[in-house]
Amino acid sequence: MTDSGSPDSRSPLDAEAAGPDRPDPLDGVWDVVVVGAGPAGSSAAYAAAAQGRRVLLLDKAEHPRYKTCGGGIIGPSRDSLPPDFRLPLQDRVHAVTFAYCGRFTRTRRSKQMLFGLVNRDEFDLRLVQAAKQAGAVLVTGVTVTGVEQRGGEHRTALVTAADGRSFEARAVVGADGSASRIGRHVGVSFDQIDLGLEAEIPVPAEVAADWAGRIHLDWGPLPGSYGWVFPKTESSSLTVGVISARGDGERTKQYLADYIRQLGLAGFEPSVESGHLTRCRAEDSPLSRGRVLVAGDAAGLLEPWTREGISYALRSGRLAGEWAVKVAESGTAAEVRREALNYAFAIKAGLGVEMRAGKQMLTAFERRPYLFHAAVCLINPAWRAFARTTQGHTTFAQVVRQYRSARRLAALASR
Repeated sequence: MTDSGSPDSRSPLDAEAAGPDRPDPLDGVWDVVVVGAGPAGSSAAYAAAAQGRRVLLLDKAEHPRYKTCGGGIIGPSRDSLPPDFRLPLQDRVHAVTFAYCGRFTRTRRSKQMLFGLVNRDEFDLRLVQAAKQAGAVLVTGVTVTGVEQRGGEHRTALVTAADGRSFEARAVVGADGSASRIGRHVGVSFDQIDLGLEAEIPVPAEVAADWAGRIHLDWGPLPGSYGWVFPKTESSSLTVGVISARGDGERTKQYLADYIRQLGLAGFEPSVESGHLTRCRAEDSPLSRGRVLVAGDAAGLLEPWTREGISYALRSGRLAGEWAVKVAESGTAAEVRREALNYAFAIKAGLGVEMRAGKQMLTAFERRPYLFHAAVCLINPAWRAFARTTQGHTTFAQVVRQYRSARRLAALASR
């Protein structure tokens, strides 16, 4: 499937109409080729196309498609969306029920919305549509197999596909997920890999109503693990999932089964059961190679403790799109290196600082999860810090830096 837009007229083209007497509209050198049309890739394509550049967005799947993800849209995600973007909200969260291994539950409430919930198929589709409206050309059904840097007079990179096609660009953004081909080319390395399991459970309307506006978080039995229930009230379904360090898949599966049973949901048949590996980058992992940048999961950018990735994808994707334009405009290898380094600096100065704090939180949480449970349930400043973080008013890094009690909690839990 191909959706195209001329960079000048923005009028649709039909690539399949190309023949011996008509050039293929996908030929030629693109300013930016983006691989992967998830939140990171669509954000990168939007950012580059909004500057009037010729942008090609490639994806192996056709939208809408299911994605293993809770679908929580926190404050930083909301603030990184294109202007006038309308969130397809399934629910608005004002309350959190916390549990520790299924026990010691307490519900905390906020007068202001904590965050919103979406189905990823709808959310991702709207992001793709925003990129297309900005002028990006979307081509689906393309499985990218690699990328080749072309030096000399070319000063481009060549993206190759499994069907034999290739796409030439002055800059490439890899946003093709945690098992990224482009990430491998760049040399992305990871120091944290987790297994997330999820069940999408349709429930009667009265059950969905009981969950409206409230999520459930369970600090789990495995080190660093937790479970969640995210209600999709508009479609009368509950997204139930767990996540834990990779390496103990059977116990993670058992945790999900036990969690569903404890919640009283074992009698409902899931419509989808899926799993996904999340990969968190090592701090010294590269973010570029030559004219190729990586963003989102392909770069291993996500919050290490909660494994929240949508906001990291949107923010890094936008930055990657902006800097890809600068790379595309660079004539010499030295200029390319300078712009790529500037992109890496922008990522590390923002998301990198947050990730470092998140890893500190995860280390402490792995050792003494009950302290975190007691804090958010019983200590009002801890609950307010949690709420303000989800709303986008602060970050874990700022909380640790500004609040002595947070530093003491992390230090005590890490002993």
